[in-house]
Amino acid sequence: MPQPYPHLLAPLDLGFTTLKNRVLMGSMHTGLEDGRKHFAAAAAFFAERARGEVGLIVTGGYAPNIAGWAKPFAGTLASRGAARRHRQLTDAVHVEGGKIALQILHTGRYGYSPLCVAPSRIQSPISPFTPRELSAAGIERQIRAFVRCAVLSREAGYDGVEVMGSEGYLINQFLVTHTNHRTDEWGGAYENRMRLAIEIVQRVREAVGLDFILIYRLSMLDLIPDGSSWDEVVTLAKAVERAGATIINTGIGWHEARIPTIATSVPRGAFGWVTQKMRKELRGAGLTIPLITSNRINMPEVAEALLAEGCADMVSMARPLLADPEFVKKAANHRRDEINTCIACNQACLDHTFKSQLASCLVNPRAGHETTLILKPIKASKRIAVVGAGPAGLATATALAERGHGVHLFEAAMQIGGQFNMARRVPGKEEFGETLRYFTRRIAITGVQLHLGQRISAAELIARRFDEVVLATGVLPRATKIPGADGANVLSYVDVLLHGAPVGPRVAIIGAGGIGFDVAEFLVTAPGHSPTLNLHEWLAEWGVTDPARVRGGVVPAQPAPPARQVTLLQRKAGKLGKGLGKTTGWIHRTTLQMKRVEMIGGVNYERITPQGVFVTYGDKHADGQIIECDTVVLCAGQEPLRELLAQLRAAGVKTHLIGGADEAVELDAKRAIDQGTRLAASL
Repeated sequence: MPQPYPHLLAPLDLGFTTLKNRVLMGSMHTGLEDGRKHFAAAAAFFAERARGEVGLIVTGGYAPNIAGWAKPFAGTLASRGAARRHRQLTDAVHVEGGKIALQILHTGRYGYSPLCVAPSRIQSPISPFTPRELSAAGIERQIRAFVRCAVLSREAGYDGVEVMGSEGYLINQFLVTHTNHRTDEWGGAYENRMRLAIEIVQRVREAVGLDFILIYRLSMLDLIPDGSSWDEVVTLAKAVERAGATIINTGIGWHEARIPTIATSVPRGAFGWVTQKMRKELRGAGLTIPLITSNRINMPEVAEALLAEGCADMVSMARPLLADPEFVKKAANHRRDEINTCIACNQACLDHTFKSQLASCLVNPRAGHETTLILKPIKASKRIAVVGAGPAGLATATALAERGHGVHLFEAAMQIGGQFNMARRVPGKEEFGETLRYFTRRIAITGVQLHLGQRISAAELIARRFDEVVLATGVLPRATKIPGADGANVLSYVDVLLHGAPVGPRVAIIGAGGIGFDVAEFLVTAPGHSPTLNLHEWLAEWGVTDPARVRGGVVPAQPAPPARQVTLLQRKAGKLGKGLGKTTGWIHRTTLQMKRVEMIGGVNYERITPQGVFVTYGDKHADGQIIECDTVVLCAGQEPLRELLAQLRAAGVKTHLIGGADEAVELDAKRAIDQGTRLAASL
């Protein structure tokens, strides 16, 4: 058969070595970098991706010294003893035929440590620590630390290093006047501000020799006011190539930028145009250095199109290889429909990282846990019934069948998916449909016997003598006691998201948890106008522009007008959406603010009338007012659906509760899929 993705799967000749394809596993900080106890787990993690045929792996960031720590005792490579320990990791990758580079990451003022340093004494908005301003001698010490780290990487068996020069870390901080107020030879004119980057690349190349991959991660689009101009970025790219870089990787946005860059609401391949713009500049100057494009490339056809259109010479995919370590192998073997797609939810990867937990993946809980969560083939098969084909039931049923059990999956609806069928209708969450496509294929491959449209009873389950039963029956909307909640103008979130019930032009939403925010985003967006599916609309919505026009590529946002007037209400006082994801909550809040959604907390719901919701405030129920609206949507929580449990257990059937049926508070697909997979691994 012809090659399905000829550009993506083509080798890349670097002169002294050849990469087997154009896929870079981009750097992700998983927490496995931090501490000696994680080396075996990290080796297994990377080996599995190497086995999946990734062209080149880049590790999570390692600091070159303690001044560059992301946090106290974060991953650091600064001694020969540490380099010897890294051999366990590099050997594991090489045994599988892979190549791996270590990312050298100096966080600068982003360091969550009192030891952090920066070009100027300017505190970052995302760290409580004010950095110490580096002296000229201090800058020299940082350069030497980068060089030492690169040399140690080679001793450790790495095939190369990536110098992290983007995302607002130390090197990036030297480049822009936003963070560099120096007046010496390291500040002022751009040739001084870019000096640190050039010195590091040049001296690393001299130290490691010519036959060692040296990637420079270049911030091509800062997305902050007073960021780099396009001419400056191009000047730096050319200088980095002359200094000895093998490859230039694309960095997009500083961590403090208030524009999403990798969340699910960002269009696929949203920043390929930036790398393409740079590639044209460099090719026009006669430079052939390979360029890597990155961000929201989560399926092989997206990557193939970017390469075919000349946007880049390689693609960087980080979280997609958390979701599926066999991504490349499946693409090459015409198994695209078997890829477990990254939905860019951030819930188990970035959210975990920013809470100092080991990163994993919502759709693949084995990620980062390859040595402890193992789906071993079983010796004696059981007949197991799984009731409910939401995320928890799907994960359990397919994992059980993969191990060799005989599995029957019962679902009352005529389609699989449960709550995901509502989530994927929310603008910006269309990717959730990919998970259902993946599980549909997994059901077929593993031999799960699927029974749709069958609301099976406890008596039937008992009569069919299953060895064990797993209840993944999910949740029901919580009944509310608000007077008037049975009115004709009142709908549940299920009515709105799943059944498409008509909604008036003015809406009050009761409940501001994750579902309340989803319903609000659904209602303020005109049908068929999700910016996630239209790059030009999304760029305008968030104020992203060509960096040749404006420094940093950021201009005032121009959101489309809201489709409805929405008021979001919450019983608790304080900020609405406080329980949303750590790295994505701000995106949802900002989206609703741009759509002029009114958010009101600390209310008492006194009654619902044909005119709207009558509320009061505080313990004294003071200052009553009517929130006028045409439709009231109830998003006031869920209750677990366990109607089969008592009868099954009374009959002595071994029964397990998972997902929403186990715990409905703050409905959580991450917990549901993880719980279901772990249960399947144990039976």
